[in-house]
Amino acid sequence: MFEPKIHGMTGLVASILNAPQQGQRRLVAIAGPPGSGKSTIAKALVPLVAQAGVIAQVVPMDGFHLDNSILLERNLIDVKGSPGTFDVRGLAELISRLGNEPEIIFPKFDRDKDLAIAGSGFVSEECDLVLVEGNYLLLDAPFWRDLWKYWDFSVFLDVEPKLLQERLMQRWLDQGLSLDQAKKRVNDNDLVNLKTVVCSSSVADFTFSNSSLN
Repeated sequence: MFEPKIHGMTGLVASILNAPQQGQRRLVAIAGPPGSGKSTIAKALVPLVAQAGVIAQVVPMDGFHLDNSILLERNLIDVKGSPGTFDVRGLAELISRLGNEPEIIFPKFDRDKDLAIAGSGFVSEECDLVLVEGNYLLLDAPFWRDLWKYWDFSVFLDVEPKLLQERLMQRWLDQGLSLDQAKKRVNDNDLVNLKTVVCSSSVADFTFSNSSLN
């Protein structure tokens, strides 16, 4: 796992904290293709904004993965991770509540078990800022487009495709897949989703490039 340089985060932190706010909490979308480092950036931002007295929490989009039983029934298991394999309306309902409700419970995804676990995460009443991270938060497509109005600020991670491919290969190898299985997963699914994110996302308020992330 890479560690983003602190100096590369300074401008992002300032931009987030200066962004206009619609509700009681500021909502920030952190989007980008698979393997771009969304969760790493989101986690790194929490202690940085805390230095300004702002309490932040991370809410991953991945808790809204459809269960494998549903994907099998719909013949979508081989494209798990694509836009159609998420409960986007459930995600939109959660995001609509994040700005103002005191405490919100949400599902989280267990990568090792390959399933979403209901009620496993919560945003506390003390939280000032929510960092929502996921591939398709800026996707220009039906239902996904409905999320845009909730963002007070948006970030897109722009990472070189070769580097993304290396990270994705390592991710699946770490999950116990063989080399051939990992290659197939990356080529047949991850790279397709990568293209969808890069080609079909709306323009973010702030774009992080390779040089900021390494």
